[in-house]
Amino acid sequence: MRNRILGRTGVSVSPLCLGTMMFGPWGNKDEADSVRVIHRALDAGINFVDTADVYSAGESERITGKALAGRRDEVVLATKFFMPMGGTDPNQRGGSRRWIIREVENSLRRLGTDYIDLYQVHRPSQDTDVEETLGALTDLVRAGKVRYIGSSSYAASQIVEAQWTARDRRLERFVTEQPPYSILVRGIEADVLPTARRHGMGILSYSPLSGGWLSGRWTRDSSPASAARPSARFDMTSRANQRKLEVVDQLGKLAGEAGMTLIELAIAFVVNHPAVTAAIIGPRTMEQLESQLPGADVPLTADILDQIDELVAPGVTINPDDNSYGEAELAPAMLRRAVS
Repeated sequence: MRNRILGRTGVSVSPLCLGTMMFGPWGNKDEADSVRVIHRALDAGINFVDTADVYSAGESERITGKALAGRRDEVVLATKFFMPMGGTDPNQRGGSRRWIIREVENSLRRLGTDYIDLYQVHRPSQDTDVEETLGALTDLVRAGKVRYIGSSSYAASQIVEAQWTARDRRLERFVTEQPPYSILVRGIEADVLPTARRHGMGILSYSPLSGGWLSGRWTRDSSPASAARPSARFDMTSRANQRKLEVVDQLGKLAGEAGMTLIELAIAFVVNHPAVTAAIIGPRTMEQLESQLPGADVPLTADILDQIDELVAPGVTINPDDNSYGEAELAPAMLRRAVS
């Protein structure tokens, strides 16, 4: 794999980033097999690994740390914080200094390392001043526990606010953004990608297969809705999701005519965007990993890209429920409607 520079950090990373969400009770419950998948990814040239404290309540971080034992220095290791980690305790979550300083120690222990290369805020907070979050993260960088900091699922306006706050208060700035991006979910092309690029941020985008839609896994007869797959995104009776099925069918034909698999086309689409540094792949099994690895080296011609644009226009997300940024701005409490 031909590595890329992560934003303006000077750090070299592979165009595929191994996401470890599926290692642990949420996905692959076989710990030894999960470790083998991680080792295979490293041997294939992936040097970028992304996890989060919330994945399987910390088990993903622990398994990742176990797999990286003896190979830690080969890897640019990223993790995230923000999501609830203490049941109903409202202070064991979020972007407050109190929680960040505590939770980074938990992640370091689970990962079996004394530093994190990229520590990311998993979601923006509507009730925490970004200066509070950046101040705590800056202290972690200065203490040597974190090398760089990043954001995830931030809207363009939130990216700008964080960059300006860092500049004005002389704090560490977010050097990366982690948004959802795929052929079916192109909303970030309109504002997030150009905004991040103007600020010199690296982009490690997640869900290039759009939750399995671009693997050909789902059909009109599928019933994949669950706690992990909300019905709004996977209800096959909805008009938006029916449109997704139609597009996937046409993309499959396009991929076949071009001599590649649908999975390879989907991953290549993401990694070929000039603003994207790396696509996060999230395999559960070795078979899934092997099917996704070739996508990093597949070139896409202008003709193929034009045909994709005809199916899904640039900047368009077919089902808005697939977006995972900007939700708070559209919540009733943020609109003109009075909420009793």
